[in-house]
Amino acid sequence: MATNRRDFIKTASLAGFGALVLPNTMFGNIIYPKDSKLQKVRVGLIGVGLRGQNHLELLAKRDDVEVVAFADPSTIMLKSAQDILKKYNRPAAKEFSNGDYDYRNLLQLNNIDAVVIASPWEWHHKQGIEAMQSKKIVGMEVGGAITLGECWDYIKTYERTKVPLFAMENVNYRRDVMAVLNMVRKGMFGELVHGRGGYQHDLRGVLFNDGVTPYNSGVEFGAKGFSEAKWRTQHYVDRNGELYPTHGLGPIAAMMDINRGNSLTHLSSFSSKALGLHKYIVDHPKGGENHPNAKVKFNQGDVVTTQIACANGETILLTHDTSLQRPYDLGFRVQGTEGLWQDFGSGGLDQGHIYFEKMMNHTHKWDNSEKWLKENDHPLWKKYENDTKGAGHGGMDFFVMNTFIECIKRNIEFPLDVYDLATWYSITPLSEKSIKHQGKVMEIPDFTNGAWKNRKPVFGLSDEL
Repeated sequence: MATNRRDFIKTASLAGFGALVLPNTMFGNIIYPKDSKLQKVRVGLIGVGLRGQNHLELLAKRDDVEVVAFADPSTIMLKSAQDILKKYNRPAAKEFSNGDYDYRNLLQLNNIDAVVIASPWEWHHKQGIEAMQSKKIVGMEVGGAITLGECWDYIKTYERTKVPLFAMENVNYRRDVMAVLNMVRKGMFGELVHGRGGYQHDLRGVLFNDGVTPYNSGVEFGAKGFSEAKWRTQHYVDRNGELYPTHGLGPIAAMMDINRGNSLTHLSSFSSKALGLHKYIVDHPKGGENHPNAKVKFNQGDVVTTQIACANGETILLTHDTSLQRPYDLGFRVQGTEGLWQDFGSGGLDQGHIYFEKMMNHTHKWDNSEKWLKENDHPLWKKYENDTKGAGHGGMDFFVMNTFIECIKRNIEFPLDVYDLATWYSITPLSEKSIKHQGKVMEIPDFTNGAWKNRKPVFGLSDEL
């Protein structure tokens, strides 16, 4: 089976993408008639904080989107979101701001086709489930589940309602990552053996601020914090695990055909001690040893590593490293029987190292990845390069939103779906339990119930989406 799947992907890649691999109809007649297509997608946003506003900016630029409503308890964020619509000469959106649960009234609107959920992690489950129950197509921002049961709830709700959910993992669309995916599917790496990735990003200036502005402006969090510091930092107090798995796992999962010919089976996680956030508070000009937050005990280890086993024999290593000083680097590594790529930067084509033993005449020396990645640039980037200019995260965000809207318009399945979301999200609670039990090996559920054996890869196999 594995050999046939590899041959299928290689044939698809060499054929030049195009319409060779056609996704399945995703809505059937649940949302609208099977063979119909939408001309304009009507969208509501649940959560219009800084990340939600990134998505809104992209939506407001599109002629095929109508932004109908916002739900967010923050009047400050709502004003900023309305200002974005005004900048693009769009009508003001209807607001739902009467407390944390007013999003439920947004979900009752009949003039909304889809919602983008960019709320704090702890709200993803409740809002995502209720959106699907309300027959609103879901674009879900990434994170990690609070409990394993939440992951099963996504699956059960989707299989009952048939309302699709898109996992909005932008790093899957990073230019160097997609070039490597292209090379993997051409067979240049041979058979994959090992992959690495993670969230290696100094977030101390995000987790703390002065309550007014983000990024290195103070040491407050919770009720006194601003934006993510209001909620994200508390997870570092209460939890200890792989809190943000999808940036590292999503791209490797696509390369290894996870949930589409392969599956994740087991994991084991370990955590270092927690020193970084306390030191940040003590050393900060607005903090110090006598600041109340210097007395807070942070549970989240500074560096968490998670080893994952796959059904087809590959291994994956994830690293969560966000509480210490460090340059940004997601630490990707893709290793197969014929080649090896390692990422050492922020996503530029020239910021990695690559080695192909045969093609490089057994030099046993790294080559800069730039010429290799440029020669194998993914067709999506070649087609949409101009459209990505100005989009967030080096253009990755354009692809996320474009895929979301185009799939809805064309009535085709999302390339990163509810099964991917549940699988990736499950790493967080499983890693927490593994760490609590000294690295105990945990079984990763098969959320596809065996369907992974026959599902075909679709991500990145079309130059349209």
